[in-house]
Amino acid sequence: MKAEYDFSKGTRGKFYNPDAKLNIPIYLDKEVQLFVEEIAKKRKKDPASIVNSIIKKNIQLYKTML
Repeated sequence: MKAEYDFSKGTRGKFYNPDAKLNIPIYLDKEVQLFVEEIAKKRKKDPASIVNSIIKKNIQLYKTML
């Protein structure tokens, strides 16, 4: 590693994109992951779509309780 770096020719914000969407990794407990994978396999869907549908149903349930 150099003692000093020259950034005088650098461009600030060259890769900045204010509209960028980030996919946040979510880590499931092992038993939850196995449950989701089992459902996904039975329905022939990917686990992410199963998790999204479960969460969406919970959101609807929560809204009815307000």
